[in-house]
Amino acid sequence: MSAQQTIHVGGEWRAATSGATREIIDPADATVLAVVAEGGAEDTDKAVAAARTAFDGGQGEWPRTPVAERAALLRRVAGLLQRDREELGLLECRDAGKTLEEGHVDVDCVSDAFRYFADLVMNESGGRVVDAGSDEIHSVVVHEPVGVCALITPWNYPLLQASWKIAPALAAGNTFVIKPSEITPLTTVALIALLAEAGLPAGVANIVTGAGAPVGARLAEHPDVDLVSFTGGLSSGTKVMRAAADSVKKVALELGGKNPNVVFADACASDEGFDTAVDQALNAAFIHSGQVCSAGSRLIIEESLRERFVTELARRAGKIRLGRGTEKGVECGPLVSAQQLAKTEEYVASALEQGAVLRTGGERPKAPEGPEGEGYETYEGYFYRPTVLDHCHRDMRVVREEIFGPVLTVETFRTEDEAVALANDTEYGLAGAVWTADAGRARRVAGRLRHGTVWINDFHPYLPQAEWGGFGKSGIGRELGPTGLAEYREAKHIYQNLAPRPVRWFVG
Repeated sequence: MSAQQTIHVGGEWRAATSGATREIIDPADATVLAVVAEGGAEDTDKAVAAARTAFDGGQGEWPRTPVAERAALLRRVAGLLQRDREELGLLECRDAGKTLEEGHVDVDCVSDAFRYFADLVMNESGGRVVDAGSDEIHSVVVHEPVGVCALITPWNYPLLQASWKIAPALAAGNTFVIKPSEITPLTTVALIALLAEAGLPAGVANIVTGAGAPVGARLAEHPDVDLVSFTGGLSSGTKVMRAAADSVKKVALELGGKNPNVVFADACASDEGFDTAVDQALNAAFIHSGQVCSAGSRLIIEESLRERFVTELARRAGKIRLGRGTEKGVECGPLVSAQQLAKTEEYVASALEQGAVLRTGGERPKAPEGPEGEGYETYEGYFYRPTVLDHCHRDMRVVREEIFGPVLTVETFRTEDEAVALANDTEYGLAGAVWTADAGRARRVAGRLRHGTVWINDFHPYLPQAEWGGFGKSGIGRELGPTGLAEYREAKHIYQNLAPRPVRWFVG
C-alpha cells in the first residue's frame, strides 16, 4: 500500500474516497512523520458493509470458523507482533511520543492479549447445561458473536487499546471496523496488515483512518453495527452512547479517570518503604507524561508525612530527563500534540490562581537536560516539565478533571475515613491505590474504594486475565478477562424437548 492508502476495506488497501489526507505529526519535534488517508462517512459505510458481508453474507465464514482455528490465528498474530517488535515499538514511540522502552513493552503486552484470548476460548466448554428438572428436556446456554463491531480507540495507547478490542472480538467470531485516533493511527494500520498476513479472511478486519466527527460518529449511529466499543474522553463517550441509542446497539465505554494514590504514614516508616512509595508515586503520575487513563494524578497523603514526602517527590520529579524517546537516557517524552500541551498549561495556571503551591515544573523546558554529549534533543516539540502542585483542594478543576498531562496534585488527610472519602470524591472510578504496612487497613480501604482496579502497595500493573474498567463516569462494561470476551457475545438459550407430545391447553 502507498503511504496514503491507510483505509482497509474488504481486504483491500485504499485511499479516502474524497482523496483527503492528514499529516501525522512527530510530537518530539513537531515535524511531519507520515501522511495518511482522511476517511469520511462514505468510507465508513463501505467498511461497515464489508464487515456485514463477512459476518452474515455468502462469504461470512469467520463466525462459523472452528474455535481452534480462530485461536490459532490469534497466536500467529502474537508471533508476528514479536517478529516486528523493534519496528512496531519504534513506530509507537515516534507516533505517540513515548520512550522506546515503553513502545516495546506495549508490543509485548499486545502479544500477551492475543495469546490470552486464544487460550480463553480454547479452554471453554460447549455451553452451560441448564437443569430443566426433567430427563425429557435438554437445555443449554451457548454464546455467539454479537456481529459487526465498531472499535474506536484513543491516542495515548493506540496499539495496546486496539488489541484489547480486536483480540476478544475475533476470538468470539465477530467482524469489525476500527477507527484509531486521527492523531496516532500508524501502529493500528500496521496491526491490520499483520492480521491479513496471519490469514484472516477478507472483510473481517476493516480500518478507516479519519477524524471522530465523520468516522466515529457514523460508526456509532450506523444501523448495521451491532456493538460499539469506545475508549476515550467523557464528552465523546456520551455522544457515542446517544448516537448508539436509536439502533439499540450494545455499547462498551472506557472514559478515563481521576485516580487517587493514597499513602499512609506507616508505609514510609522505614527508609526502604519511603523510597519505594516516592518512586511509585512518580511512576503513577509521570509514565508517558501522565497521558494514561489510570495515571495516579491525585496524591492523597497523610498530613504528618506530607512535607517530607512531597519535598523528596518534587526533587526527584525535577530530575526526570525529558527528550525524544529514542535517545539514550531519556525517561519521559513529549505530550502528544500542541493542543494537549496548551490544555496542560491552562490547567496548571488555573490551579495556581486558585491557591495551589508549585513545588516543581509548571513550565515548558527551556534547554536540553542530561549530561553533555548524550544526544538530548532541543525542545522543539510538545514538552512539559513534570509538575507537582501542593496544597490542593477539591474545588480546583485540576483536582476534579482529567488532565492527561504530567501534573500531580497533593491533598492530605488525618484519618482513614477521611482518606477514603477524598479518594471516592470524584465522578470517575477507574483505578486507585493504597499504600500501608497494615494488612487489615489495606483490605478495609481497598474494599471501600469505588474504583474498578485497586492496587495495594503498587501502581499501574494490569493482567490480561483480569477485568479492566471503571465505576461512575469512567464508563460501562469491561475489557480483558472473561468479561472482556463476554462483551463481544450474545447469550442464547437452546431448549430441546426430547419427547414432544400434545399439551392439550386448548381442547375446543
